[in-house]
Amino acid sequence: MQPLRIGVDVGGTFTDLVLVDGARGRVLTGKRLTTPDDPGRAILDGIARLLEEAGEQIGAVRQVVHGTTLVTNTVIERKGARIGLITTKGFRDSLELGREMRYDLYDLFLEKPEPLVPRQRRIAVQERLNAAGEVLLPLAEQEVRDAARSLKAQGAEAVAVCFLHSYLDPTHERRAGAILAEELPGVPITLSSDVAPEIREYERANTASVNAYVMPLMDRYLQRLEAELQARGLRGKLHLMLSAGGIATVRHARANPVQLIESGPAAGAMAAMHVGRAAGLSEMISFDMGGTTAKMCLIEGGEAEHASTFEAARVKRFRKGSGLPLKVPVIDLIEIGAGGGSIAQASAMGLLTVGPESAGAVPGPVCYGRGGTQPTVTDADLLLGYLSPDYFLGGEMGLDRAAMEGAMDAHLGTPLGLTPLEAAAGIHAVVNENMAAATRMYIAEKGRDPRRYTLLAFGGAGPVHAYGLAKLLKISRILVPAGAGVASALGFLVAAPAIDLVRSGVARLAGVEWDRVARHYAEMEAEARRLLAEAGAREEEIVFRRSADMRYVGQGFDIPVPLPETLDAASVQAAFLDAYQRLFDRRVEGPPTEVLSWRLHATATRPEVPPVRGAAESGDSRKGSRLAWFPQTGLTETTVHDRYRLKPGLHLRGPAVVEERESTTVIGPDASFSLDAQGNLVIEIDSGS
Repeated sequence: MQPLRIGVDVGGTFTDLVLVDGARGRVLTGKRLTTPDDPGRAILDGIARLLEEAGEQIGAVRQVVHGTTLVTNTVIERKGARIGLITTKGFRDSLELGREMRYDLYDLFLEKPEPLVPRQRRIAVQERLNAAGEVLLPLAEQEVRDAARSLKAQGAEAVAVCFLHSYLDPTHERRAGAILAEELPGVPITLSSDVAPEIREYERANTASVNAYVMPLMDRYLQRLEAELQARGLRGKLHLMLSAGGIATVRHARANPVQLIESGPAAGAMAAMHVGRAAGLSEMISFDMGGTTAKMCLIEGGEAEHASTFEAARVKRFRKGSGLPLKVPVIDLIEIGAGGGSIAQASAMGLLTVGPESAGAVPGPVCYGRGGTQPTVTDADLLLGYLSPDYFLGGEMGLDRAAMEGAMDAHLGTPLGLTPLEAAAGIHAVVNENMAAATRMYIAEKGRDPRRYTLLAFGGAGPVHAYGLAKLLKISRILVPAGAGVASALGFLVAAPAIDLVRSGVARLAGVEWDRVARHYAEMEAEARRLLAEAGAREEEIVFRRSADMRYVGQGFDIPVPLPETLDAASVQAAFLDAYQRLFDRRVEGPPTEVLSWRLHATATRPEVPPVRGAAESGDSRKGSRLAWFPQTGLTETTVHDRYRLKPGLHLRGPAVVEERESTTVIGPDASFSLDAQGNLVIEIDSGS
């Protein structure tokens, strides 16, 4: 009998839950307001409610897979631990110097992200390796002890260690870590050679610092959550979603919390790939819009791209280079501050702005009646007729339309000379354009045309805004899966145990020691097997995918190159030229190439999950009608449908609103919609509209 499995996604506004009952072939969903003061409270409450609905006990659950925004929020809000950094003498200020690159050449008042470690808690000690990994200066152990005592006096709660070229030989870092453990018992220690064993000092130091910064918080949180689940009777395992889309153990997550920085968005991409495979789609743009953020991910050939670097806590949300660069494996996507809770304001110049600030779960949008006073995207969607005040979260939560209209008029209508309806339409248009602009930039960087893709929309607010976004991107086809409002939580349950490992060392391709490369991969494969076995994978399931970071000699940037089975200079050079041509549409024969890092992606078999179909009910899908606003028509009578009563094969015309418990789908007057065999809502926008 297949066990019960639960996926839990804790977002800034809502906590989404999915229960998969493989034995009965059913999937149940739930959605609770996030409890920011104690995220575990919403998780435990949501699990209890979901199990009650399923008629099951927690003892029957064999796996809970969890993802959270706690790491990224902690870094953005600067609410992490008081940390210290020990580094090589001469490199104390590398976190502030960075790469000496300006992300905006013409901004005279350019802001750079503040280092997580202030200068007084950055201590340099004598030690030195050269670029070949040879010891130039031994580690001055007494200086490390003195540094530890200084950090103890300054109240350091965690310490990061990052020495020059330690990715080639971690001996000095490991000895420093042992000394710190002696001098600072109970204080978590992060070694850069453990969390990011690869070239580029600045990124490696940032990665180690972020890991140390969030480790005490995440350690307490995961310990407490695991203990509370076990106290309630959970006999199964708690697993975590990593930023690259793999499942890992609590032990691994507690030691490497920086790898959780994009766990929620990664789950959304995994869900999109799962839905796309079932629907026979391989070319998609996944669009995940929740209460706080919107995430867009390009999926080609049924798979999302991966990246080895991620930028956290950008000073300018849209500007690459304005954040803290981390060497963390992630699914390649773009995330912006655009969600149902995004706050709308009248600027000093008399312009309407939306986000990135969010009302979150507390106090939330004005219409929630939980203390919010500033109008948000959700408030606008209610006023425009897209949301029902009586059927939000399936009727569990009523929405206050009168309070919302008053706030819309006071904060936007009066200052901007607009009616509340005009202000709401403006909010809807601005947030859609913000998301479209971000998507265009993201797609253009990859040399792609959004018009050739299907837009796969999910998240609580995604289906509400998918039609408007598709119109701006000139996308003609939208797919909205069943249970769209909690799809990210489903992503946790369709993901396999997976891990990414790396070994660095710059070498010209012509001079690569292939025996040494073979040893690197043998070591990484052994480590991957061990880690995946801990996560529940069977040996025979594990699949390895090799790649390398390569570039032409003299270039400052490298590209990822999938590697062939046979590793030699000729085959790897051919793979590099193929990858270069895919990216830049040209081949440059002749110049020498070099390898910076050798990478391994290891994954097990994806678990089987029954389709999410909702509670299919008989009868007419039409619930009635209400006035809804569309740019083409203004306010117009719009049919409201119950998604659970829609029949596969039935074709209908917009304008329409399709309601389900966790989300609402809006269809414009120039579009038709139907339900496919998998239960997905398929929207076709008329060509030329």
